[in-house]
Amino acid sequence: MVLAHGFTGSLDRPALCRAAAAFAQYTPVITFSFRGHGRSGGRSTVGDREVLDLAAAVRWARSLGHTRVATVGFSMGGSVVIRHAARYRPEHEGRTGAHTDMVVAVSAPARWYYRGTAAMRRLHWVVERPLGRLVGRLGLHTRIHSEAWDPVPLSPTEAAPLIAPTPLLIVHGDRDPYFPLDHPRALAAAAAPGSTELWIERGYGHAENAAAPELLDRIADWLGARAAEPTGD
Repeated sequence: MVLAHGFTGSLDRPALCRAAAAFAQYTPVITFSFRGHGRSGGRSTVGDREVLDLAAAVRWARSLGHTRVATVGFSMGGSVVIRHAARYRPEHEGRTGAHTDMVVAVSAPARWYYRGTAAMRRLHWVVERPLGRLVGRLGLHTRIHSEAWDPVPLSPTEAAPLIAPTPLLIVHGDRDPYFPLDHPRALAAAAAPGSTELWIERGYGHAENAAAPELLDRIADWLGARAAEPTGD
């Protein structure tokens, strides 16, 4: 399992460490910090070029001998695992090993530039304003790229239908302060119904910070069931 953290997270943050420890009871786990986060170099593009970071982590997992790899992403990481699965298809990436075999997107946005909640308006201030990026660098240990997306990357909703037949699990809380429930429902509606599941979690907030051990256990069980299914090779 390769874990993709949320914006301003890193492999050293306690919430991601807790999630990794919970999943490690079931399967080997790889964590990493996206560009511009924690001790990683570069600057964050807030979900755009981070797809390349995830592809490198998946390749590394396979280089260690793991033949089935699942990607689990939280918030920004949730958008990244969806777009990664759409971009790196098994039929094209079998030789390089960059593709994923199962995808779990937790608390992921469905579309870009969403400002419908106070939390997202604060996030846009951090990303778009020079003072906000200074706060991000000094206070949140996240270096953010100052240039706007050009071109704008494929949105998670546009990417979701391209994932099939790779299994996709979408997990979202009904108390998410960043993205309301129209986001997971839009993702599920766009994805292939035969290979997609949607869980709306009662009382759950946002991403790895709010993920209870019971939820992490159920995600691990879902992945274990998918891994046990025949691959068709």
